[in-house]
Amino acid sequence: MLIRLFYVSTALGPQTTTVTGSILKVAHAWNAQHGITGVLCQGQGVFLQVLEGERDAVTGLFERIAADRRHKNVEMVHRETITQRRYEKWAMAHVQLSDLDPMTNIEWPEFDPYSVTGLLVMARIDELIAVGTVINAPDA
Repeated sequence: MLIRLFYVSTALGPQTTTVTGSILKVAHAWNAQHGITGVLCQGQGVFLQVLEGERDAVTGLFERIAADRRHKNVEMVHRETITQRRYEKWAMAHVQLSDLDPMTNIEWPEFDPYSVTGLLVMARIDELIAVGTVINAPDA
């Protein structure tokens, strides 16, 4: 059974290129090996991620992510059974959100991922993908 899971969290430290690169390198390899696809939107102290794949694989990965000490306030926003993947071409795509560029500014708290429905989060992620720079395979 395929599922899609969205979560949001708050970074504990600066979201540097080094930290993000190490996250993406591990995520890309792990996800490709375990049939997980998705996208990570990161910036302004927030992580917003979608994971897709077999239920056991996605649930196990989310448990590992929730225990990661690089972030806090990890909250599953939405989980649903799916018949088709939305982000099937990416083992883990990355959208870098610039703090300075208003086109990729998350604009918290105008959009608060902790208090909206999963479908609204997915719509916002799709907007962020459209205006952000998507990186498929990390070079880190």
